[in-house]
Amino acid sequence: MSDSLRDKVAIVTGGSRGIGKAISVAMAKHGAKVVINYRQNSAAAEECAAQLAAMGAEHITIQADVTVTKDVERLVDTTISKFGTVNILVNNAGFNRDNLIVRMSDADWDQVLDTNLKAAFLCSRAVLRPMMKQRWGRIINISSVAGVAGNAGQANYAAAKAGLTGLTRAIAREVGSRSITANVVAPGLVITELTEHVGEDLIKATLDRAVLPRLGTPEDIAEAVAFLASEAAGYITGQVLMVDGGLGM
Repeated sequence: MSDSLRDKVAIVTGGSRGIGKAISVAMAKHGAKVVINYRQNSAAAEECAAQLAAMGAEHITIQADVTVTKDVERLVDTTISKFGTVNILVNNAGFNRDNLIVRMSDADWDQVLDTNLKAAFLCSRAVLRPMMKQRWGRIINISSVAGVAGNAGQANYAAAKAGLTGLTRAIAREVGSRSITANVVAPGLVITELTEHVGEDLIKATLDRAVLPRLGTPEDIAEAVAFLASEAAGYITGQVLMVDGGLGM
């Protein structure tokens, strides 16, 4: 346990499973009060909450569909009502519907862009007023190496994740004068529920290309996020931190 985030309030979207759960735990480990956002899986949210409770961390779970403006406003309003403010936003909620472009439906494109990009915009917009008022804030968007290099069969996902970089840098430029930073963490291949379907061939190809000979863990990503959320990262903004074992080099 450390106190690098003590007294800070952190919202983690999609914060109950996979990388999101690891981020929620890391936020708590470093002293933050954590808001675990989830869309559907209440059991996973309660499991994550139980883990934070065992750590002695202050936390709440809030169901909200972060692609819906009213839900996002309720998420932020409830957070402020409970904890008095919001200091850190981690836009982690993710969704994929993979297919080749020639076979990709309009719905698959729209749903992936909504969850991975529009949601980050909606949540960022909702937290910026309280962050600007207190003249301190951290926004950390979870992207992917696919958003940097592209990925066959993931045009929707790659476009959304690439869009996060532009969004993040626009936020950084708009609110830097208020001591609010905005950064991107771009994971490599991390095996979670979202990616567990990937085949052995892709895993082997990834390991062959990476500099570090292992797959990433959710905890690798979470600790990078915790650093960017801390005071120690106060002079870092508009950056893309690749946490990928050298895959993107």
